[in-house]
Amino acid sequence: MNNRYAVILAAGKGTRMKSDLYKVLHPVCGKPMVQHIVDELKQCSISRMIAVVGHGAEMVKDQLGQDVSYVLQEEQLGTGHAVMRAEGLLNGESGTTVVLCGDTPLITRETIEALLHEHEQRKAKATILTAVADDPAGYGRILRNQAGAVEKIVEHKDASDEERLVKEINTGTYCFDNEALFAALKQVKNDNVQGEYYLPDVIEILRAQGELIAAYQSPDFNETIGVNDRVALSKAESLMKQRINEKLMRAGVTMIDPVQTYVSADAKIGRETVLYPGCIIKGETIIGERCTIGPFTEIENSKIGNETTVRQSVVLDSDVGSLVSIGPFAHLRPKTQLSDHVKVGNFVELKKAVMGEGSKASHLSYLGDAEIGDHVNVGCGSITVNYDGKNKYLTKIEDGAFIGCNTNLIAPVTVGKDAFVAAGSTITEDVPGEALAIARQRQTNKEGYVKKNN
Repeated sequence: MNNRYAVILAAGKGTRMKSDLYKVLHPVCGKPMVQHIVDELKQCSISRMIAVVGHGAEMVKDQLGQDVSYVLQEEQLGTGHAVMRAEGLLNGESGTTVVLCGDTPLITRETIEALLHEHEQRKAKATILTAVADDPAGYGRILRNQAGAVEKIVEHKDASDEERLVKEINTGTYCFDNEALFAALKQVKNDNVQGEYYLPDVIEILRAQGELIAAYQSPDFNETIGVNDRVALSKAESLMKQRINEKLMRAGVTMIDPVQTYVSADAKIGRETVLYPGCIIKGETIIGERCTIGPFTEIENSKIGNETTVRQSVVLDSDVGSLVSIGPFAHLRPKTQLSDHVKVGNFVELKKAVMGEGSKASHLSYLGDAEIGDHVNVGCGSITVNYDGKNKYLTKIEDGAFIGCNTNLIAPVTVGKDAFVAAGSTITEDVPGEALAIARQRQTNKEGYVKKNN
Protein backbone atom coordinates (compact mmCIF):
# COMPACT_ATOMS: atom_id res chain seq x y z
CA MET A 1 0.00 0.00 0.00
CA ASN A 2 1.20 3.52 -0.84
CA ASN A 3 1.88 6.01 1.89
CA ARG A 4 -1.25 7.99 2.61
CA TYR A 5 -1.41 11.55 3.90
CA ALA A 6 -4.28 13.81 4.78
CA VAL A 7 -4.49 17.60 4.69
CA ILE A 8 -7.43 19.10 6.57
CA LEU A 9 -8.29 22.68 5.63
CA ALA A 10 -9.21 24.29 8.95
CA ALA A 11 -7.98 27.86 8.74
CA GLY A 12 -11.13 29.81 7.88
CA LYS A 13 -12.74 31.93 10.56
CA GLY A 14 -16.29 31.22 9.40
CA THR A 15 -17.72 34.74 9.48
CA ARG A 16 -21.15 33.51 8.37
CA MET A 17 -21.44 31.55 11.61
CA LYS A 18 -21.50 34.91 13.45
CA SER A 19 -19.81 33.27 16.39
CA ASP A 20 -16.90 33.80 18.74
CA LEU A 21 -16.18 30.07 18.39
CA TYR A 22 -13.86 29.07 15.56
CA LYS A 23 -15.99 27.47 12.82
CA VAL A 24 -14.55 23.94 12.71
CA LEU A 25 -14.91 23.67 16.50
CA HIS A 26 -18.68 24.02 16.42
CA PRO A 27 -20.06 20.71 17.68
CA VAL A 28 -22.24 18.30 15.76
CA CYS A 29 -23.86 15.76 18.10
CA GLY A 30 -21.50 16.79 20.84
CA LYS A 31 -18.23 16.59 18.89
CA PRO A 32 -16.42 19.42 17.04
CA MET A 33 -16.74 19.19 13.27
CA VAL A 34 -13.01 18.83 12.69
CA GLN A 35 -12.78 16.07 15.31
CA HIS A 36 -15.36 14.05 13.37
CA ILE A 37 -13.08 14.20 10.33
CA VAL A 38 -9.93 13.27 12.25
CA ASP A 39 -11.69 10.31 13.90
CA GLU A 40 -12.80 8.99 10.51
CA LEU A 41 -9.32 9.46 9.02
CA LYS A 42 -7.77 7.47 11.88
CA GLN A 43 -9.53 4.42 10.49
CA CYS A 44 -8.11 4.87 6.97
CA SER A 45 -4.43 3.85 7.34
CA ILE A 46 -3.28 7.46 7.06
CA SER A 47 0.47 7.86 7.64
CA ARG A 48 0.24 11.50 8.63
CA MET A 49 -2.54 14.01 9.18
CA ILE A 50 -1.88 17.72 8.78
CA ALA A 51 -4.30 20.44 9.79
CA VAL A 52 -3.93 23.83 8.14
CA VAL A 53 -4.91 26.26 10.88
CA GLY A 54 -5.36 30.01 11.03
CA HIS A 55 -7.94 31.72 13.17
CA GLY A 56 -8.22 30.00 16.53
CA ALA A 57 -5.15 27.86 15.83
CA GLU A 58 -4.41 27.18 19.50
CA MET A 59 -7.96 26.06 20.19
CA VAL A 60 -7.82 23.61 17.28
CA LYS A 61 -4.49 22.25 18.54
CA ASP A 62 -5.94 21.83 22.02
CA GLN A 63 -8.85 19.87 20.56
CA LEU A 64 -6.97 17.58 18.18
CA GLY A 65 -3.79 17.14 20.23
CA GLN A 66 -0.80 15.16 19.01
CA ASP A 67 -2.69 13.00 16.53
CA VAL A 68 -2.24 15.77 13.98
CA SER A 69 0.61 17.94 12.69
CA TYR A 70 -0.08 21.64 12.18
CA VAL A 71 0.85 24.32 9.68
CA LEU A 72 -0.24 27.94 9.90
CA GLN A 73 -2.01 29.87 7.14
CA GLU A 74 -1.75 33.43 8.43
CA GLU A 75 -3.59 34.93 5.45
CA GLN A 76 -6.53 33.08 3.97
CA LEU A 77 -5.72 33.29 0.27
CA GLY A 78 -7.70 30.35 -1.02
CA THR A 79 -7.72 26.56 -0.82
CA GLY A 80 -4.66 26.17 -3.03
CA HIS A 81 -2.72 28.56 -0.83
CA ALA A 82 -3.83 26.56 2.25
CA VAL A 83 -2.49 23.28 0.85
CA MET A 84 0.76 25.01 -0.08
CA ARG A 85 1.34 25.58 3.65
CA ALA A 86 1.78 21.81 4.05
CA GLU A 87 4.62 21.65 1.52
CA GLY A 88 7.30 21.76 4.21
CA LEU A 89 5.95 18.55 5.72
CA LEU A 90 5.00 16.65 2.55
CA ASN A 91 7.22 17.92 -0.28
CA GLY A 92 9.12 15.08 -1.94
CA GLU A 93 7.09 12.35 -0.28
CA SER A 94 5.68 9.66 -2.56
CA GLY A 95 2.15 8.43 -2.01
CA THR A 96 -1.41 9.70 -1.94
CA THR A 97 -2.69 12.85 -0.28
CA VAL A 98 -6.36 13.32 0.48
CA VAL A 99 -7.51 16.91 1.01
CA LEU A 100 -10.65 17.57 3.04
CA CYS A 101 -12.40 20.65 4.36
CA GLY A 102 -12.67 20.89 8.13
CA ASP A 103 -16.34 21.84 7.96
CA THR A 104 -17.59 18.56 6.42
CA PRO A 105 -18.38 16.54 9.58
CA LEU A 106 -20.66 14.00 7.90
CA ILE A 107 -18.05 12.38 5.68
CA THR A 108 -17.45 8.75 6.63
CA ARG A 109 -14.50 6.40 6.75
CA GLU A 110 -16.18 4.25 4.08
CA THR A 111 -16.38 7.12 1.62
CA ILE A 112 -12.80 8.24 2.26
CA GLU A 113 -11.58 4.66 1.80
CA ALA A 114 -13.56 4.28 -1.43
CA LEU A 115 -12.11 7.54 -2.76
CA LEU A 116 -8.57 6.43 -1.90
CA HIS A 117 -9.16 3.01 -3.45
CA GLU A 118 -10.50 4.50 -6.71
CA HIS A 119 -7.52 6.85 -6.92
CA GLU A 120 -4.91 4.17 -6.26
CA GLN A 121 -6.50 1.48 -8.44
CA ARG A 122 -6.75 3.76 -11.43
CA LYS A 123 -3.27 5.22 -10.84
CA ALA A 124 -4.72 8.69 -11.29
CA LYS A 125 -2.83 11.87 -10.54
CA ALA A 126 -5.98 13.40 -9.07
CA THR A 127 -9.35 12.00 -8.06
CA ILE A 128 -12.35 14.14 -7.21
CA LEU A 129 -15.03 13.17 -4.71
CA THR A 130 -18.30 13.97 -6.44
CA ALA A 131 -21.94 13.64 -5.51
CA VAL A 132 -25.33 13.94 -7.18
CA ALA A 133 -27.31 16.93 -5.89
CA ASP A 134 -31.04 17.33 -6.35
CA ASP A 135 -30.42 21.06 -6.48
CA PRO A 136 -26.88 21.63 -7.77
CA ALA A 137 -27.16 25.43 -7.89
CA GLY A 138 -23.98 27.07 -6.64
CA TYR A 139 -21.82 23.96 -7.03
CA GLY A 140 -19.13 23.30 -9.61
CA ARG A 141 -20.31 20.75 -12.20
CA ILE A 142 -18.35 17.62 -13.12
CA LEU A 143 -18.15 17.18 -16.90
CA ARG A 144 -17.10 13.72 -18.09
CA ASN A 145 -16.24 12.39 -21.53
CA GLN A 146 -17.87 9.31 -23.09
CA ALA A 147 -15.34 7.06 -21.33
CA GLY A 148 -16.39 8.46 -17.96
CA ALA A 149 -13.16 10.33 -17.32
CA VAL A 150 -13.36 13.84 -15.94
CA GLU A 151 -12.74 16.45 -18.57
CA LYS A 152 -13.21 19.55 -16.44
CA ILE A 153 -14.95 21.21 -13.53
CA VAL A 154 -17.16 24.13 -14.46
CA GLU A 155 -18.20 26.57 -11.75
CA HIS A 156 -21.91 27.36 -11.65
CA LYS A 157 -21.45 30.98 -12.65
CA ASP A 158 -19.38 29.94 -15.69
CA ALA A 159 -21.58 27.02 -16.80
CA SER A 160 -23.75 27.08 -19.89
CA ASP A 161 -27.46 26.32 -19.65
CA GLU A 162 -26.76 22.77 -20.81
CA GLU A 163 -23.91 22.30 -18.31
CA ARG A 164 -26.11 23.55 -15.49
CA LEU A 165 -28.40 20.59 -16.10
CA VAL A 166 -25.61 18.31 -14.86
CA LYS A 167 -26.32 17.21 -11.29
CA GLU A 168 -22.95 15.65 -10.48
CA ILE A 169 -21.09 18.25 -8.43
CA ASN A 170 -17.61 18.82 -7.02
CA THR A 171 -17.67 18.32 -3.22
CA GLY A 172 -14.30 19.96 -2.54
CA THR A 173 -12.65 16.73 -1.37
CA TYR A 174 -9.79 15.32 -3.47
CA CYS A 175 -7.06 12.71 -3.70
CA PHE A 176 -3.75 13.58 -5.35
CA ASP A 177 -0.49 11.96 -6.18
CA ASN A 178 1.48 13.85 -3.54
CA GLU A 179 4.47 14.79 -5.70
CA ALA A 180 2.24 15.84 -8.62
CA LEU A 181 0.13 17.94 -6.24
CA PHE A 182 2.94 20.14 -5.00
CA ALA A 183 4.52 20.42 -8.45
CA ALA A 184 1.20 21.66 -9.86
CA LEU A 185 0.56 24.02 -6.94
CA LYS A 186 3.66 25.97 -7.99
CA GLN A 187 1.86 26.76 -11.25
CA VAL A 188 -1.41 27.94 -9.74
CA LYS A 189 -2.08 31.65 -10.33
CA ASN A 190 -4.21 34.11 -8.40
CA ASP A 191 -5.37 36.15 -11.39
CA ASN A 192 -9.02 36.15 -10.38
CA VAL A 193 -11.43 38.64 -8.81
CA GLN A 194 -10.66 37.43 -5.27
CA GLY A 195 -6.91 37.30 -5.82
CA GLU A 196 -6.81 33.79 -4.34
CA TYR A 197 -5.14 30.50 -5.21
CA TYR A 198 -7.74 27.80 -5.88
CA LEU A 199 -7.06 24.10 -5.39
CA PRO A 200 -9.34 23.03 -8.29
CA ASP A 201 -6.88 24.79 -10.62
CA VAL A 202 -4.50 21.90 -9.91
CA ILE A 203 -7.00 19.61 -11.64
CA GLU A 204 -6.89 21.73 -14.80
CA ILE A 205 -3.07 21.90 -14.73
CA LEU A 206 -2.74 18.11 -14.42
CA ARG A 207 -5.36 17.50 -17.12
CA ALA A 208 -3.55 19.86 -19.49
CA GLN A 209 -0.41 17.80 -18.89
CA GLY A 210 -2.28 14.72 -20.09
CA GLU A 211 -2.56 13.14 -16.64
CA LEU A 212 -5.49 10.94 -15.68
CA ILE A 213 -8.15 12.70 -13.62
CA ALA A 214 -10.56 10.29 -11.96
CA ALA A 215 -13.68 10.74 -9.88
CA TYR A 216 -15.50 8.76 -7.24
CA GLN A 217 -19.17 9.49 -6.76
CA SER A 218 -20.33 9.42 -3.15
CA PRO A 219 -23.47 7.31 -2.68
CA ASP A 220 -24.88 9.92 -0.28
CA PHE A 221 -24.88 13.63 -1.08
CA ASN A 222 -25.52 14.48 2.58
CA GLU A 223 -22.07 13.20 3.54
CA THR A 224 -20.46 15.93 1.52
CA ILE A 225 -22.26 19.02 2.75
CA GLY A 226 -20.15 21.82 4.21
CA VAL A 227 -21.23 23.86 7.22
CA ASN A 228 -20.93 27.59 6.65
CA ASP A 229 -23.69 29.02 8.84
CA ARG A 230 -26.03 28.10 11.69
CA VAL A 231 -28.70 26.80 9.30
CA ALA A 232 -26.27 24.31 7.78
CA LEU A 233 -25.00 23.43 11.26
CA SER A 234 -28.55 22.56 12.29
CA LYS A 235 -28.98 20.40 9.20
CA ALA A 236 -25.71 18.58 9.90
CA GLU A 237 -26.81 18.00 13.49
CA SER A 238 -30.10 16.52 12.32
CA LEU A 239 -28.45 14.25 9.75
CA MET A 240 -25.78 13.08 12.19
CA LYS A 241 -28.41 12.40 14.86
CA GLN A 242 -30.40 10.32 12.40
CA ARG A 243 -27.27 8.37 11.44
CA ILE A 244 -26.32 7.67 15.06
CA ASN A 245 -29.83 6.67 16.07
CA GLU A 246 -30.35 4.37 13.12
CA LYS A 247 -27.04 2.63 13.81
CA LEU A 248 -27.98 2.09 17.45
CA MET A 249 -31.46 0.82 16.61
CA ARG A 250 -30.08 -1.63 14.07
CA ALA A 251 -27.72 -2.86 16.79
CA GLY A 252 -30.61 -3.65 19.13
CA VAL A 253 -31.40 -0.41 20.99
CA THR A 254 -35.05 0.63 21.20
CA MET A 255 -35.91 4.30 20.73
CA ILE A 256 -39.55 5.11 21.37
CA ASP A 257 -39.22 8.36 19.40
CA PRO A 258 -35.86 8.75 17.60
CA VAL A 259 -36.68 12.31 16.56
CA GLN A 260 -36.71 13.37 20.22
CA THR A 261 -33.73 11.28 21.33
CA TYR A 262 -30.22 12.77 21.27
CA VAL A 263 -27.13 10.55 21.50
CA SER A 264 -23.56 11.75 21.09
CA ALA A 265 -21.29 10.33 18.43
CA ASP A 266 -19.02 8.71 21.04
CA ALA A 267 -21.70 7.12 23.25
CA LYS A 268 -22.12 3.34 23.40
CA ILE A 269 -25.44 1.68 24.29
CA GLY A 270 -26.09 -2.04 24.76
CA ARG A 271 -28.77 -4.27 23.27
CA GLU A 272 -32.33 -4.29 24.57
CA THR A 273 -31.89 -0.90 26.23
CA VAL A 274 -34.89 1.38 25.80
CA LEU A 275 -34.53 5.14 25.36
CA TYR A 276 -37.68 7.17 25.93
CA PRO A 277 -38.37 10.58 24.33
CA GLY A 278 -36.44 13.58 25.56
CA CYS A 279 -33.28 11.67 26.47
CA ILE A 280 -29.96 13.45 25.95
CA ILE A 281 -26.92 11.16 26.07
CA LYS A 282 -23.68 13.18 25.89
CA GLY A 283 -19.95 12.60 25.65
CA GLU A 284 -18.35 9.19 26.03
CA THR A 285 -21.23 7.69 27.97
CA ILE A 286 -21.48 3.88 28.10
CA ILE A 287 -24.88 2.35 28.85
CA GLY A 288 -25.21 -1.39 29.30
CA GLU A 289 -27.84 -3.87 28.16
CA ARG A 290 -31.52 -4.05 29.10
CA CYS A 291 -31.57 -0.59 30.68
CA THR A 292 -34.49 1.82 30.71
CA ILE A 293 -33.51 5.45 30.22
CA GLY A 294 -35.90 8.37 30.41
CA PRO A 295 -38.09 10.02 29.52
CA PHE A 296 -36.34 13.40 29.82
CA THR A 297 -33.05 12.16 31.24
CA GLU A 298 -29.61 13.70 30.68
CA ILE A 299 -26.53 11.50 31.00
CA GLU A 300 -23.03 12.83 30.27
CA ASN A 301 -19.63 11.08 30.36
CA SER A 302 -20.98 8.37 32.63
CA LYS A 303 -21.01 4.59 32.79
CA ILE A 304 -24.29 2.76 33.41
CA GLY A 305 -24.38 -0.99 34.09
CA ASN A 306 -26.92 -3.55 32.91
CA GLU A 307 -30.63 -3.55 33.75
CA THR A 308 -30.50 -0.11 35.34
CA THR A 309 -33.38 2.37 35.22
CA VAL A 310 -32.88 6.14 35.07
CA ARG A 311 -36.05 8.25 34.93
CA GLN A 312 -36.32 12.03 34.55
CA SER A 313 -32.88 12.54 36.06
CA VAL A 314 -29.43 14.04 35.45
CA VAL A 315 -26.27 11.91 35.66
CA LEU A 316 -22.91 13.64 35.14
CA ASP A 317 -19.42 12.09 35.16
CA SER A 318 -20.59 9.22 37.34
CA ASP A 319 -20.20 5.43 37.50
CA VAL A 320 -23.43 3.51 38.03
CA GLY A 321 -23.69 -0.25 38.54
CA SER A 322 -26.24 -2.81 37.38
CA LEU A 323 -29.83 -3.24 38.59
CA VAL A 324 -29.79 0.31 39.94
CA SER A 325 -32.88 2.53 40.15
CA ILE A 326 -32.42 6.29 39.75
CA GLY A 327 -35.14 8.91 39.84
CA PRO A 328 -37.47 10.38 39.08
CA PHE A 329 -35.86 13.82 39.49
CA ALA A 330 -32.51 12.69 40.93
CA HIS A 331 -29.25 14.50 40.31
CA LEU A 332 -25.93 12.62 40.26
CA ARG A 333 -23.13 15.16 40.16
CA PRO A 334 -19.52 14.35 39.17
CA LYS A 335 -17.54 11.55 40.84
CA THR A 336 -20.58 9.72 42.13
CA GLN A 337 -20.23 5.92 42.24
CA LEU A 338 -23.19 3.59 42.73
CA SER A 339 -22.71 -0.14 43.22
CA ASP A 340 -25.22 -2.77 42.08
CA HIS A 341 -28.80 -2.82 43.43
CA VAL A 342 -28.63 0.79 44.70
CA LYS A 343 -31.76 2.94 44.81
CA VAL A 344 -31.58 6.73 44.44
CA GLY A 345 -35.11 8.10 44.53
CA ASN A 346 -36.93 11.31 43.76
CA PHE A 347 -35.26 14.62 44.57
CA VAL A 348 -32.03 13.04 45.82
CA GLU A 349 -28.77 14.82 44.99
CA LEU A 350 -25.39 13.08 45.17
CA LYS A 351 -21.98 14.72 44.77
CA LYS A 352 -18.68 12.84 44.98
CA ALA A 353 -20.56 10.14 46.85
CA VAL A 354 -19.97 6.38 46.91
CA MET A 355 -22.88 4.06 47.69
CA GLY A 356 -22.28 0.38 48.32
CA GLU A 357 -24.33 -2.56 47.10
CA GLY A 358 -27.99 -2.54 48.05
CA SER A 359 -27.93 0.87 49.72
CA LYS A 360 -30.75 3.32 49.17
CA ALA A 361 -31.65 6.97 49.53
CA SER A 362 -35.24 6.96 48.44
CA HIS A 363 -36.22 10.62 48.58
CA LEU A 364 -35.37 14.23 49.36
CA SER A 365 -31.75 13.90 50.50
CA TYR A 366 -28.38 15.51 49.79
CA LEU A 367 -25.32 13.28 50.08
CA GLY A 368 -22.10 15.06 49.23
CA ASP A 369 -18.50 13.93 49.89
CA ALA A 370 -19.78 10.70 51.37
CA GLU A 371 -18.64 7.09 51.58
CA ILE A 372 -21.67 4.89 52.17
CA GLY A 373 -21.29 1.17 52.69
CA ASP A 374 -23.45 -1.78 51.68
CA HIS A 375 -27.13 -2.10 52.62
CA VAL A 376 -27.39 1.34 54.20
CA ASN A 377 -30.76 3.06 54.44
CA VAL A 378 -30.69 6.86 54.24
CA GLY A 379 -34.01 8.30 55.37
CA CYS A 380 -36.01 11.09 53.78
CA GLY A 381 -34.62 14.57 54.26
CA SER A 382 -31.14 13.48 55.38
CA ILE A 383 -28.13 15.65 54.63
CA THR A 384 -24.38 15.25 54.83
CA VAL A 385 -23.27 18.70 55.96
CA ASN A 386 -19.97 18.72 54.10
CA TYR A 387 -19.02 22.39 53.68
CA ASP A 388 -18.01 24.96 56.29
CA GLY A 389 -17.67 27.84 53.84
CA LYS A 390 -14.02 27.11 53.03
CA ASN A 391 -13.39 23.35 53.03
CA LYS A 392 -15.24 20.13 52.20
CA TYR A 393 -15.27 17.23 54.68
CA LEU A 394 -16.03 13.52 54.41
CA THR A 395 -18.93 11.60 55.91
CA LYS A 396 -18.58 7.83 56.32
CA ILE A 397 -21.57 5.55 56.83
CA GLU A 398 -20.54 1.94 57.28
CA ASP A 399 -22.32 -1.25 56.19
CA GLY A 400 -25.83 -1.87 57.43
CA ALA A 401 -26.33 1.50 59.12
CA PHE A 402 -29.79 3.07 59.30
CA ILE A 403 -30.09 6.84 59.03
CA GLY A 404 -33.45 8.13 60.20
CA CYS A 405 -35.44 10.83 58.43
CA ASN A 406 -34.43 14.47 58.67
CA THR A 407 -30.92 13.74 59.93
CA ASN A 408 -27.98 16.14 59.62
CA LEU A 409 -24.57 14.48 59.58
CA ILE A 410 -22.02 17.20 60.34
CA ALA A 411 -18.79 16.17 58.60
CA PRO A 412 -16.21 14.96 59.29
CA VAL A 413 -18.12 12.18 60.98
CA THR A 414 -18.44 8.37 60.86
CA VAL A 415 -21.51 6.25 61.52
CA GLY A 416 -20.37 2.75 62.42
CA LYS A 417 -21.49 -0.63 61.08
CA ASP A 418 -25.12 -1.55 61.82
CA ALA A 419 -25.61 1.65 63.83
CA PHE A 420 -28.92 3.52 64.05
CA VAL A 421 -29.39 7.29 63.94
CA ALA A 422 -32.75 8.46 65.24
CA ALA A 423 -34.92 10.64 63.05
CA GLY A 424 -34.44 14.36 63.47
CA SER A 425 -30.90 14.06 64.85
CA THR A 426 -27.98 16.37 64.20
CA ILE A 427 -24.88 14.19 64.49
CA THR A 428 -21.61 15.95 65.31
CA GLU A 429 -19.63 13.03 66.78
CA ASP A 430 -18.81 9.55 65.52
CA VAL A 431 -21.45 6.89 66.16
CA PRO A 432 -20.03 3.48 67.25
CA GLY A 433 -21.09 0.33 65.43
CA GLU A 434 -24.42 -1.18 66.56
CA ALA A 435 -25.18 1.94 68.64
CA LEU A 436 -28.29 4.12 68.59
CA ALA A 437 -27.55 7.83 68.30
CA ILE A 438 -30.18 10.38 69.33
CA ALA A 439 -29.18 14.00 69.02
CA ARG A 440 -32.24 16.21 69.39
CA GLN A 441 -33.87 18.41 72.05
CA ARG A 442 -36.28 16.56 74.32
CA GLN A 443 -39.83 17.57 73.50
CA THR A 444 -41.48 20.06 75.87
CA ASN A 445 -45.21 20.90 75.71
CA LYS A 446 -46.29 24.26 77.17
CA GLU A 447 -49.84 23.76 78.34
CA GLY A 448 -52.17 26.72 77.76
CA TYR A 449 -49.56 28.61 75.71
CA VAL A 450 -52.05 30.04 73.22
CA LYS A 451 -54.44 31.48 75.78
CA LYS A 452 -51.65 33.04 77.85
CA ASN A 453 -50.36 34.94 74.80
CA ASN A 454 -53.71 36.27 73.60
